[in-house]
Amino acid sequence: MTQSQHLNIGVLIYGCGHHQAAWRMPHSSVERIGDITYYQSLAKIAEQGLFDAIFFADNQSFPANSKSEMPAFWFDPLINLAAISQVTQHVGLVATISSTFSNPFTAARQILSIDHISQGRAGWNLVTSMTDLEAANHSMDHLPEHEIRYKKADEFAQVMNRLLESWSIEDFLHNKENNILINESAINAINHNGAHFNVKGPLTTPSSPQGKPIAMQAGASDPGIALATKYADAVYAVAWNLNQASAFRNKLNNKLKQEGKNENSLKVFPGLVTYVGQTYEEAYAKKQQLDEALEIDTALNQLEFFIGQDCHYWNLDEAVPPLPPVESFNGPKGRYQTVLEIIKDKDPTLRELLGYLSAGGGHLTLIGTPKDIVDEMERWFNEGVADGFNLMPPEFPDSLQDFVDDIIPELQNRGLYRTEYEGNTFRENINIP
Repeated sequence: MTQSQHLNIGVLIYGCGHHQAAWRMPHSSVERIGDITYYQSLAKIAEQGLFDAIFFADNQSFPANSKSEMPAFWFDPLINLAAISQVTQHVGLVATISSTFSNPFTAARQILSIDHISQGRAGWNLVTSMTDLEAANHSMDHLPEHEIRYKKADEFAQVMNRLLESWSIEDFLHNKENNILINESAINAINHNGAHFNVKGPLTTPSSPQGKPIAMQAGASDPGIALATKYADAVYAVAWNLNQASAFRNKLNNKLKQEGKNENSLKVFPGLVTYVGQTYEEAYAKKQQLDEALEIDTALNQLEFFIGQDCHYWNLDEAVPPLPPVESFNGPKGRYQTVLEIIKDKDPTLRELLGYLSAGGGHLTLIGTPKDIVDEMERWFNEGVADGFNLMPPEFPDSLQDFVDDIIPELQNRGLYRTEYEGNTFRENINIP
């Protein structure tokens, strides 16, 4: 089995799990979300499963306006990954960085610091952030308009790339005999003067042991896809079903062709929620236990955010009322389209829709035996819509351990997944030149 033939698997670590009711489960570790050893233990499970990466999203606000609101971003993602790097040897370490709020010099130094600390396992996920609450924590009255955010993100990525490669470790000579510490002629300022950033450089930290940290992107809008095709090595995607996944891959490939790049030259990792059991009934029972513990008001607030209208007065046990077509929706269209797809596929009651959205917000959700789940993962892989998946376990640590114990062996038996790590760096293991 070669690297190009197997699926890449990463895990998005979030609080007690991606289901909103995960913290209430008997085996949840809610009391440990402020304990770094909790995240280190999850990382060890991921490395046991030979995962490519651990990924942290981020939200730089905490409204605390609900009794069941999870403080899931207790630690800064970069600090958390630095600690995780000390108890792992192979798994990639990906942190989310907001170009709207971050300074590129500081961000580049932090990412390269983790990269050197981990011997070449760092990656970064570029986002533009989503809420005015976050903006209020960064001396802004409100979030800048979408177009402005993405123009700033483009410049941010340009500056980051120049800083990440501003000088090489080979220029650190430390020649005691000849009294030469650095090769100063090879270490030069970048002198960037732009609309949003003025950065002299060079960075204080030399370039990466893996050449350059892996760059990820997660925006599904046209500006997000344009940003990904210019700067990213891989993208995180939201896709409830194969139709959505195919549409996203086609849209990405069309933009790659416009940029003069090869189709499928960017890896795509859709989110994946799994409930696994020895029978379908056993797997579904795990979902039911979580859904029954769901705080309905919180779930309705999430749905309101996705669809842009008040749904608190709808009947929970009746079908979801008809929603306008995506073309007439003014909010984030990607997640709205996902809600429409779930309704089309499942014809759910409002309560059932909340259950599907409560774990991951509408990503591919697979329920069943290891064979059932791997059948669908393999189909997405063979159809060319997914190079791998970004696992979003409903409950930590149990759902993650279930995936490692039950699904990974099934993937390996079919030759779809590694049996050992191929290289020493994140770039080598994920097979991105």
